[in-house]
Amino acid sequence: MSARRLTDSEREFLADLADVVFGNPFSRQRTELIARLAPGTPHGYLPAHREALARIVATRLGPLLQGAQPLNAEDRAFLEPAMLYVCYHRYVPQLDSLIERQAKGGTSLPVPFGEEAIAALVRNGFAEERAERFFSFFFQLRRAFFFILDGLAGECDSMRRLREALWNNVFTHDMRGYEAALWSRMEDFSTLLLGETGTGKGQAAAAIGRSEYIPYQAAQRRFAASFAETFIAINLSQYPETLIESELFGHRKGAFTGAIDHHDGVFARCSAHGALFLDEIGEVSIPVQIKLLQVLQERSFTPLGGHAKQRFSGRLIAATNRPLGEMRREGRFRDDFYYRLCSDVIEVPSLRQRLAESPRELELLVTLLVARICGSDYIDRVLAALERDLPHGYEWPGNVRELEQAVRSIVLTGHYKPPMPDTAIDPDTLYIERMRRGELTASEVLRAYSRMLYRRLGTYSDVAKRTGLDPRTSRKYIEDARSG
Repeated sequence: MSARRLTDSEREFLADLADVVFGNPFSRQRTELIARLAPGTPHGYLPAHREALARIVATRLGPLLQGAQPLNAEDRAFLEPAMLYVCYHRYVPQLDSLIERQAKGGTSLPVPFGEEAIAALVRNGFAEERAERFFSFFFQLRRAFFFILDGLAGECDSMRRLREALWNNVFTHDMRGYEAALWSRMEDFSTLLLGETGTGKGQAAAAIGRSEYIPYQAAQRRFAASFAETFIAINLSQYPETLIESELFGHRKGAFTGAIDHHDGVFARCSAHGALFLDEIGEVSIPVQIKLLQVLQERSFTPLGGHAKQRFSGRLIAATNRPLGEMRREGRFRDDFYYRLCSDVIEVPSLRQRLAESPRELELLVTLLVARICGSDYIDRVLAALERDLPHGYEWPGNVRELEQAVRSIVLTGHYKPPMPDTAIDPDTLYIERMRRGELTASEVLRAYSRMLYRRLGTYSDVAKRTGLDPRTSRKYIEDARSG
């Protein structure tokens, strides 16, 4: 029996559907495609919108699969995205339930429907190994959608662009290439998140880190790891310089005074299926930047006091609210380290920007925050208090984090008093002003200058070279400045 060929209209429909299947769900292009394929379907991410297109696909796909004449090999390939689409949506409720349970329980849970889903793909012509990988993709896709949509509330255009950027960061801009080759190589792509304090860089990092590819283990009927355990976050600004390397790379017993036992740092604890988030990367000294650069280049590290190298197989995400361009010009942030970090640079918008784009953003965020903190009964009271207590056009310098505390304050006290603006003078600026006024001795000038250089260069020896002082003398000036 000769093979049947698809009609032009069938090919066009399946080609458009492939763009939907492999497209970014937060992009305008995909929304427009869905509207063309499923006329009358409301735009959005709600289950009803997904199911409307899934029903249309299933209806059109049935006759193609069940026809008396088989399709030729070329046209059969056209059907693959459609079959994946139908199978994926069939198991969305079970995947969602698994995500919610695993988020609460932490450990990897049994997946009773995994065998059934893989068998369905095999029946539709997928090799078993490939079917298992696609089932792993189903779980990854659903996690990414869940954490990017639910973890980053907001409807303004800058938040839509942020979600689109985060999705691309997980799956690249073309999921066809990701499925073909990159799914097992994403550790080579580091990410740098930029944004003001309190904008939600941590939530953005968590959305990426909890959406990494985790293979399904058919023999154990569970995934190889739990996304709840594979994402590790560390705030670098909370550690003194003497401890930060130990927290990052770990140490062996006896490596320094007080090292009474072996300690694994975050690089050792990070799973090959996970990601490590280094917050406040702009705060680390030049020597630490050099060591982090070596880890990214060689994918290995050595604990303090150890000799055996360990491999880092996870993905690195970093964030800062510091002006890296200025810091690079001043030598406080190494260019080579920056270029190793910036495979993808994503900016998280400020609340000020979001409100300028859509005033409704405030009501939406308050609704979500109130529901999370105390229940929806307080929404109107919180909005009324903000309207009463804040000046028109208030810029929310603390961003979403400040808004969350404002909601708590109103729930407790009935009002919100914005904090006084920070008028503290930078120590370097204070010393420069005092020097201009002729108020400093030569010793005080050297102390201030040495301390300023140390903050920028990171080592006593570099300060000694720049100032021409003996290393011991420069160290003394730096430590005197600290105590002063």
